[in-house]
Amino acid sequence: MNFKHSYFYSVFWKRLKRNRLSLIGGIVVLAMFLVSLLAPLISPYDPSAINAWHVLAPPSSQHWFGTDELGRDVLSRVIYGARISLKVGVVAIGIAVVIGTAVGLVSGYYSGIVDTLLMRTVDIMLCFPAFFLILAVITFLEPSIWYIMMVIGLTGWMGVARLVRAETLSIREMEYIQAARCIGCSNLRIIFRHILPNAISPVLVAATLGVAGAILTESALSFLGIGVQPPTPSWGNILTSGKDYIEFAWWLSLFPGLAILATVLAYNLLGEGIRDALDPRVKR
Repeated sequence: MNFKHSYFYSVFWKRLKRNRLSLIGGIVVLAMFLVSLLAPLISPYDPSAINAWHVLAPPSSQHWFGTDELGRDVLSRVIYGARISLKVGVVAIGIAVVIGTAVGLVSGYYSGIVDTLLMRTVDIMLCFPAFFLILAVITFLEPSIWYIMMVIGLTGWMGVARLVRAETLSIREMEYIQAARCIGCSNLRIIFRHILPNAISPVLVAATLGVAGAILTESALSFLGIGVQPPTPSWGNILTSGKDYIEFAWWLSLFPGLAILATVLAYNLLGEGIRDALDPRVKR
């Protein structure tokens, strides 16, 4: 088993390395995480520090990304905004993956009435436009980063559940699963010891791509004013302040927009690369 796993990861890494765009995406994702972790060390200014003498100052050697309407350094706010956006993306998709994986495993393994009830629940959830469902829920809650993460996670697990269910339906009919039943393994042991490790590949892809979607959702909510609230910086609320001054303070919209674009594109490239690397139909 150890040899099998080591061989799998070596083949996976070889395939992933061939995809240069995916590697670039991975490097950008890693860079964003480092920026968010080291924000207090690399940020040139306090992101909330108001400077009335440098209101809406254009990019310069003193303020590389310019300043906003309160004289706050935009570069510092973009750096600290990475913390919020990445935290929301990772935690929200973590919630979605846990729920979706659990539902998919139970639905695919037990089938019958359990499968029918769970999949009809998934179908009902998929009937509602996710973003408008999030808007409706957030409207009745106090704006908070924790509520945003929970709501995005609780409305984004359906795709993962369907992927895991499909894998589970296939794996549960294999001979080693039948052998595990014959020697008296419990259902929980079969699910978590034998099925889950072999059904995790599509979950990794869905999680990677899902982080990008969660970051976009958080940015959109913050842009609309019902997400992360000022003075806490996030890419979305930096864009909100920039829209009122876009005619003569273009930097307020450009730099947070580029940060969102780079991060979402990087996650999508990395997710596509992981999917291709895990696809057995691709030549090694």
